[in-house]
Amino acid sequence: MSSSSRRTVLRGLALAAAATAVPLSGRAPAAASGISYGTGAGRVPPLRQMRGMWIASVVNINWPSKAGLSAEQQRAEYLGWLDLARARGLNAVFVQIRPTADAFWPSRYEPWSQYLTGVQGRDPGYDPLAFLVAETHRRGLAFHAWFNPYRVSMQADPALLHPDHPGRRHPDWIVPYGGKLYYNPGMPEVRAFVQDAMMDAVTRYDIDGLHFDDYFYPVNTPAFDDAEAYARYGAGFPDLASWRRENVDLLVREMRRRVRSVKPEIAWGISPSGIWRNRATDPLGSETSGGQSYDNLHADTRGWVRKGWLDYIAPQLYWYIGQSNADYAKLVPWWSDVVAGTGTQLWIGQAAYKAGAAGQPAEWSRPGELSGHLTLNEGHPEVGGDIWYNSGDVRDDRIGSISAVVTGHYTRPALSPLLPRLASGRAPGRPLVPLARRVRGGVELRILATGRNVPFQYAIFRLDRRAGAGDLADARHLVAVVPAARDLRWTDPAGTGGAYYHVVAVDRAGRLSPPSTGRRAHGGDPAGSGGREEA
Repeated sequence: MSSSSRRTVLRGLALAAAATAVPLSGRAPAAASGISYGTGAGRVPPLRQMRGMWIASVVNINWPSKAGLSAEQQRAEYLGWLDLARARGLNAVFVQIRPTADAFWPSRYEPWSQYLTGVQGRDPGYDPLAFLVAETHRRGLAFHAWFNPYRVSMQADPALLHPDHPGRRHPDWIVPYGGKLYYNPGMPEVRAFVQDAMMDAVTRYDIDGLHFDDYFYPVNTPAFDDAEAYARYGAGFPDLASWRRENVDLLVREMRRRVRSVKPEIAWGISPSGIWRNRATDPLGSETSGGQSYDNLHADTRGWVRKGWLDYIAPQLYWYIGQSNADYAKLVPWWSDVVAGTGTQLWIGQAAYKAGAAGQPAEWSRPGELSGHLTLNEGHPEVGGDIWYNSGDVRDDRIGSISAVVTGHYTRPALSPLLPRLASGRAPGRPLVPLARRVRGGVELRILATGRNVPFQYAIFRLDRRAGAGDLADARHLVAVVPAARDLRWTDPAGTGGAYYHVVAVDRAGRLSPPSTGRRAHGGDPAGSGGREEA
């Protein structure tokens, strides 16, 4: 390749690296071998998109499917969820590892989760979190650790907590409400403790993201009895709600600082309920009439974005298009406006659990409802992808709603989003492709990592000509995203003699290497002599 041609390719790759928050479509490989897919529905898919699913552990919703399974059974179940993620074209999982002030790892702060063994504090016989992270990465998927900061128990009796549980040692930290137990967010020592408990996992494990959902204060009512803490710490606040909101703000702001200081390359974000405030309440609010996170949960979700406290926000837009009190088609542009210009990624929480489910409005019986959400998203370039709740519903695919999403939007591979603050970091080394040859079943590539570290993934591009400016920012040429290795053999089942291949190394943050020198597949010998490198 000439120096000028190489510069055009590098410019195209730079464009790809900058594409961090655009509506994308495409499908990731369905197996570790890197099976590739063709373009669907005539779309022109950009290169990056969040495609995640939530794997819930509280009350054994998803994984483990019930408490008390053996370690082998738990491992096998989790591998099944990873197989599902790849089969559905996803590139990330969000796994709940601290559902109720407990832990799916040997925590220094809180007991083993009862959802592992059936008994809080009982050692499951292995380190689940180490296994989860390693196996997720082995399949080229990102692992986001999902934490619930303040929920302590799904029942209301502190005496049923493990004898060494922090809530037993500090009963003044606990507030019972609604048949559950919560840590009191208004106590500084509680806020520091829950951060320490979560940061224990962040510092000790190789996770890709720290994730909260929408559980902060459970409700806006004095029945959540934090009056004593308010009297002690609430001086200067006009009312209880303002003080509570400040407490949640402090948690979010402090978590941002701690994550950035310890693991600056992981993503930190929150998936709140989808309505900040209604326009009837606040002129800055959305054209909705539903529950307001600002008022009901003391969560100033819009403020967190505008102040730059999050890497991403993933509002749970669990409503159908045209719903009278909360129209999906009105909330997506509202959230797009909120994140515009902030550098905060916008990923949409999608209600897979409602599609085709009994008791839902008739609109959720439309097989194409969820696919329609992603089509609508394409008109809003701020939307960088979706997270599906929950994995069981992604698996069940009632009325074919998930299949419609996959065939309509995930027919090409997609790289994970790149956080703008990480775009200028050190990129991985350019891989080498010394071999591209016809074999039975396609074209075999040999890919070699360069540099000290093996990258996370390889993005493999196939063209019918030499790559030009912008070609490697165009996912129509991206045939596979595969887990990387020091020396990898990979076969393109759709490859033919004469095709040109470029390979790009991808690190865990999503940064891209310069592309490999173009390798043209030799077309004359299916048994296979090596392809020649193009000058």
